[in-house]
Amino acid sequence: MSPAHRSSRLSRLRRVTYGQQLFGLATIPLVLAAAAIALLVNVQSSRMAERELAALERTLIETKKEELKNYLSLARTAFVTIYGNAAPDDALAKLRVTQILSAMVYGQDGFFFVYAYDGTNLVSPRQTRLIGRNWTGMTDANGVPVTDTLIDVARSGGGYHTYEWEKPSTGETATMITYVIGLQDWQWAIGTGVFIDDVLTSVAAARAETQSRVRRTFVQIGLITGAALTIVFLSGLFITVRERRLADAKLKALTQRVLDTQEEERGRVARELHDSISQILVGVRYKLELAKRLTSKGGAGATKAVDEGIEGLQGAIGEVRRISRDLRPGVLDDLGLGPALKALAEDFSARTKVPVNFQTVVFRNRLDAEAKNALYRIAQEALTNIERHAEATEVSVSVAGHRNGATLRIADNGKGLTAGRDQTVARTGRSGLGLRNMQERVEQLDGTLRVTTTDAGTVIEADVPLSHLLAPQAGRDGTSKRAKGLSL
Repeated sequence: MSPAHRSSRLSRLRRVTYGQQLFGLATIPLVLAAAAIALLVNVQSSRMAERELAALERTLIETKKEELKNYLSLARTAFVTIYGNAAPDDALAKLRVTQILSAMVYGQDGFFFVYAYDGTNLVSPRQTRLIGRNWTGMTDANGVPVTDTLIDVARSGGGYHTYEWEKPSTGETATMITYVIGLQDWQWAIGTGVFIDDVLTSVAAARAETQSRVRRTFVQIGLITGAALTIVFLSGLFITVRERRLADAKLKALTQRVLDTQEEERGRVARELHDSISQILVGVRYKLELAKRLTSKGGAGATKAVDEGIEGLQGAIGEVRRISRDLRPGVLDDLGLGPALKALAEDFSARTKVPVNFQTVVFRNRLDAEAKNALYRIAQEALTNIERHAEATEVSVSVAGHRNGATLRIADNGKGLTAGRDQTVARTGRSGLGLRNMQERVEQLDGTLRVTTTDAGTVIEADVPLSHLLAPQAGRDGTSKRAKGLSL
């Protein structure tokens, strides 16, 4: 395969059909809208879920903090009598309190702890290795101060502190929230804590479920979009196939009408040639043969026979010119539409003995060749219909230009197309071949054809849009043809 052939094939493959363009125009906005909706739903759902999860986490943590307060309140109730009756240096009272707190454990990981303000651990029932040692400056795995902050909070009256701590039941590090108060007389910091890894796990599970729901929603939007695109595609395919079938049917009908028109025109020309020119030429032949015989015999009537033959030839020449004018009038190209219509009207009046009132006005612009030919053929077809079917006694033909284009009007006082009924050909399909030809000629010009028929006769009006009027041109003397008032 040559490079040129490959390039031609690639160019044909790249060529976008009208159906593909229509499908693209229909699907691209739908895809963009679906993508925008999916993105908006994703963003809004994620934000709402994060807000809800944050609120859930705060609620659960606040609940844990309230539990810590209750636990510490219970512990304080257990030793408040001892503490209230003891002196600041009462070692026995301090020992009894440490024993009471060491025994107060709850759950798998719940316990109470006591630090002296100097940093020494006094109570740690779950982690006895801490007891008796000074833990000033101790921090968790993230570098958060533990002992010093607890003591500072106790000195200030009490509060919460969060840090990472080893979970007694598993030995793994987890986040812990503690609540601590201070026994100012004994310089102790007493507190308890609860691990919130279960809270964080619950929030993480809820977050994962929310993200899964968002993804499912995104997929559902995608499926809906895909279904919509499929419906659009199938609808476009159905419309395309239907329109193509209708176009094929119309094309076949138009082709048949063209063939019928050609055959009708050929038959008309054949009849004209047979009925007029052929008979005239036969008569001329007889006259010439008669002149030949008379000449050979020396008869006196030879000159008269030759003269009659010449007259017959002159008539044949006239018939040839008439047929030629009917096929394509030269005056239309030489002088314009106005003179051509006038000649057509005069010829119709001379042939049918029906008077024709022809009117035209000076045009400021010229009609293009396509418009002139179409209006002339419409007038020719209308006059032919009047001659064959209307039985009219008066006909009027007028052509004029205006600011919206040009209008050809042909009226007669005959019996009409459908008595007592008005119709517009542009709005009905019930019309004869001549009217269909008129309509198609006007449609090619983007104009309109109106046929109004009543008991008083028939009026045919053909409007040509302004786009078929040419701009004025300058003449040889420098003046514009508009200034000269050139007609159609």
